[in-house]
Amino acid sequence: MNYFKQTILFLFVFSASTTFAQNSGYDKLGMQAMMKGDYKGAVNQLAKADAKNPNNANVLKMLGYSYFQCGDFENSIDTYSRLIVLKPSDYSAYYYRGKARQNVANDPKESLNNMRENFYLASIKDFTKAIEINGEEDTQLLQNRALAYKDYAIYKSYKIKTKAEKAACVALFNNSIADFQKVLVVQPQRKDILSLIDYVKAQVTSLK
Repeated sequence: MNYFKQTILFLFVFSASTTFAQNSGYDKLGMQAMMKGDYKGAVNQLAKADAKNPNNANVLKMLGYSYFQCGDFENSIDTYSRLIVLKPSDYSAYYYRGKARQNVANDPKESLNNMRENFYLASIKDFTKAIEINGEEDTQLLQNRALAYKDYAIYKSYKIKTKAEKAACVALFNNSIADFQKVLVVQPQRKDILSLIDYVKAQVTSLK
């Protein structure tokens, strides 16, 4: 599933079915900026709309996505968390929050080293919830959880000191492989997935 296309489709539906007057047009201006790919401009307008009406799920969805596209992952996480409170069955909110958390975890400059593990675990939890809601036929969700398992396992592999830690790390790599293999069930010709499986298996071998 192409999440960018899904978001654009949502915006067209939102534009056609919603009255913007209650937010003085800030949400409409934010949507128009998004359509142009001006995500910084979208954040500026949507933040104003959010300030006027902090419980508008449509505004939060656009704002969270705009923050994500700007690389402002911490604000994206906060915004999607608020959206999930309002719409706990919106799997795309878990998906993007999971990706944002994974991006923070993968960039030590953006997070204290001792917080990275928490971000990895939260990311995996978000992808798992999105899969629970939308089903395992969604290969995009499975692929992203597989990548999160892989990244977390690599992070953990640098800290192995005991046999138990090694076993836990191998288990994470195996979870990654399992998710990648589920993607191949639906899309058997994915050479990129086959390459990723080979890479993860090599990581497991390197631990022995």
